[in-house]
Amino acid sequence: MTIEPPEFTRRPHPGPMDPGDAWVVAPSGERYWGRYGAAGLLLIDAERRILMQHRVEWSHFGGTWALPGGARHEGETARDAALREAGEEAGVPADAAAVRAMHIFDLGYWSYATVIADVRYPFEPRVTDPESNALEWVAVDAVDDLPLHPGFAASWGEIRTLLDEHPVIVVDAANVVGSQPDGWWNDRAAAADRLVARIRPHVQRGMDAAFLRLGGNVWFPEWVLVLEGAARTARPVAGIEFVMAQGRSGDDELVAEVARLLGADHAATVVTSDRELRRRVEVLGAHVRGAGALLDQL
Repeated sequence: MTIEPPEFTRRPHPGPMDPGDAWVVAPSGERYWGRYGAAGLLLIDAERRILMQHRVEWSHFGGTWALPGGARHEGETARDAALREAGEEAGVPADAAAVRAMHIFDLGYWSYATVIADVRYPFEPRVTDPESNALEWVAVDAVDDLPLHPGFAASWGEIRTLLDEHPVIVVDAANVVGSQPDGWWNDRAAAADRLVARIRPHVQRGMDAAFLRLGGNVWFPEWVLVLEGAARTARPVAGIEFVMAQGRSGDDELVAEVARLLGADHAATVVTSDRELRRRVEVLGAHVRGAGALLDQL
């Protein structure tokens, strides 16, 4: 977490955008860094190690361990702030983190977002600013052995429960498209494209945790659309996987895909209003949301 040097309460900035480097004072007197809130990156690798930052002694709660992070800029999302700060403080490459979830500590007048991300490829972190004594990859089971920053320590127990969740949303595209009488039957491919266009912003924006029946606040799940018939010509979009029903029904293709994902330890949420399909995937262990529930979210 980025905090002020001892002699500053606010840092000057050269441009029109406010970097948010200021204290927010609570009604009870506590101070929290970041005029627009703050965010940190919890980056976890394939060996279940987290990138941790050892804070310099002169900093707020100096000598403790926490996550790379800091104040959000004016108008900046928590996701973007966490990735930017991790790059500035720990040399994390911009494309090395695959964001998966977000845990938000919200006081109303100030918030801190812990952005959970998976390492896409190995890299060596670097101490790139004066607020770090060291950066280390720490095993998840060893985090509690460190002297932790009080804010991180208070949320770590809840955050830890999120680390093994890998959600994916599997959409019965024909059923969702067919739930709205918008003329989809005249051009099924165009109707599928309209559905993809509605989903696309949520690849970056994320989905509410309650929709996925998961803890935390926001998740960035994988998206899988099962397409059949004329809809198979829908245009591909980055971040959304298309599964084409070839030679068998769309329902059978979807059930096979859900079985594969559950076998790979994903938490699968299937979107369909088809009762028989719902029964088939619930037997496998998937959660189900109706077409209307997804469209309400979008």
